[in-house]
Amino acid sequence: MNISDPIADMLTRIRNAGRVSHPELSMPASRLKATLAELLKREGYIKDFRVEDLENNKKNLIITLKYLDDKHVISGIKRISCPSCRVYVGVADIPRVLGGLGISVLSTPNGLITGKQAKKKNVGGEVVCYCW
Repeated sequence: MNISDPIADMLTRIRNAGRVSHPELSMPASRLKATLAELLKREGYIKDFRVEDLENNKKNLIITLKYLDDKHVISGIKRISCPSCRVYVGVADIPRVLGGLGISVLSTPNGLITGKQAKKKNVGGEVVCYCW
């Protein structure tokens, strides 16, 4: 199956699995998806992730979701920049999500980082998604 926006597919899978309280989910792996999963884990939105090797040189990304009192930790996750409409921001225009309670994920020359980290490093970039 050919997916035109794999990051949007990943975010949709996380959102849907959380809504039906699945403990974990799997998807085709890529380096960008693994980096995004690492960022979500570091910020406390998912419990864990791992990359498994399959036959035919393919890899699978398996994400273990995090719940508190049987409620999914991620109450919202939204794709901002799409392949057809890229959204770039400078360091002065980095968005705050829910007044600082959520995170914005930016793709910068330093890799995928949160909006707070981008402000500290004084870099702008492409807004990938919001998570709260």
